[in-house]
This record gives sequence, structure tokens and C-alpha cells, in this order.
Amino acid sequence: VRYLLSIMFKSFTESDISTQNQAKSSVARGVKSSVVEDYPRMEECAPGLFPKKAQNVLVKCKDHVQMFAVNGEVLFFQLRDGPWIPTLRTLHRFPTMMPLVRVDRGAIRFVLKGANIMTPGLTSPGGALPQHLEKDQIVAIIAEGKEHICAIGRTLQSADEM
Repeated sequence: VRYLLSIMFKSFTESDISTQNQAKSSVARGVKSSVVEDYPRMEECAPGLFPKKAQNVLVKCKDHVQMFAVNGEVLFFQLRDGPWIPTLRTLHRFPTMMPLVRVDRGAIRFVLKGANIMTPGLTSPGGALPQHLEKDQIVAIIAEGKEHICAIGRTLQSADEM
């Protein structure tokens, strides 16, 4: 699992923002439909997450990163033309929107510093790995003994390969 947020936000400043524009309603609908398609569990939360009379802003940054903000709060980001990925704040509001993997205690400090998670950290007694994971699937990462999601990642292998 690759730890995406460390790549993007480790040294993020305002100078990294290229443009920041009000999103057209068609763009906002496209983001919403993409999010609901990628995260089917999100459909019941979508009205609360994407209110009708909201100020939707599309922020374009360096290195082909886009962020989608609703009423001043960044909810999702996109790397190149990949899927829209929720921020940790969004995941804390809707923790069941994506599959959850758990890393064992020994990996916690390394994960919080941005390290990739290796298979032994997920398959050891303290880790947990859902059986239905596919390759390149976005997952929420939780640490053993903790209740909140600490990272977001992308699987580089399916659960069967791990």
C-alpha cells in the first residue's frame, strides 16, 4: 500500500496552488458521480457532502494535483487523471466509505512518517486485510489499537496476492 498523502502534503504551501476557480455545476456533478461510482458506500452520504447551494471550488496545484473543495473545505484530491481520493478529514466524517486495512503496532510510527506499508504489516496477528481487495484500490488505513483512520493508501497487489 502506497501512502499517498505524504507525497502530496509533506511540504505543501500556497505557492503550490496554480489556479483556484469556482467549479461549474457540470464539473461538480462529474466529481460527485465519480466519487459515488468509486466509493458505492458513499451514495447515502452524498447529499450531506455535496449540498445543492454550496460553493464548489476546483483547485489546481503543481505536479498534476487537483483538489475539490465544498464551502471552503477540501474534500477530495486527484493525482493526474486518477480517482478522486478523500482527505483524512472527509474519511473521519464518513469512515465506512471505503475498505479498511489495519497495520500492526510495529508499523505505526513508520506509517505516520510516510513509509509504504509492506504485506507483513497487514498479515501479521495485529494486522487485518479484507479478502475482497483488488489491485490499485484506494483503502483507509487504521493502526492496531487505534479507533481513527491515520492514512489513505492504494493497494499495489490484490488481497489474494498478499
